[in-house]
Amino acid sequence: MPYRWDDDAPGLRRLTIWPHRSLPRSGFAWVIGLTAAGLALPILSMLGRTALWGLLPFAGVAVAGLWTAIRLSDRQGTTRETLDLTPAALTVTRSDPGRPDRVWTANPHWVRLALHPRPVEDYLTLTDGQRVIELGAFLSPDERRALHAELTRALAEARTG
Repeated sequence: MPYRWDDDAPGLRRLTIWPHRSLPRSGFAWVIGLTAAGLALPILSMLGRTALWGLLPFAGVAVAGLWTAIRLSDRQGTTRETLDLTPAALTVTRSDPGRPDRVWTANPHWVRLALHPRPVEDYLTLTDGQRVIELGAFLSPDERRALHAELTRALAEARTG
């Protein structure tokens, strides 16, 4: 699951949520290398012909485009949501690349957790009666259901002290 509970400090439970990463950083070099090798095969057959110069720019653009797309996806994968839960306060911090952190704080006694059928399957929200925030937007429906159950237990424990 792309989330983790930490109980490092007494009285503080920290939940960190991150997007699923289908391509690890170590696989990046393999993808670029295999793409370049695959594009090199037809280019090698054109050695000594003028058509080679017509193919080279397209092969270069294809590799550069793939490189750029993977790097942008990699950058977006640095999004994090952190939930700090104590008996006195619940704080949710969302960190997106290139944007200032968004912070929401509430008293855990008043926080209500809900799963909604829309706008996406098992849409997970937190509310304190004044503001509603979404939690784990990048998680799958199964992961949001599991997180809902764990967070319900954690909130119950925080409320009882």
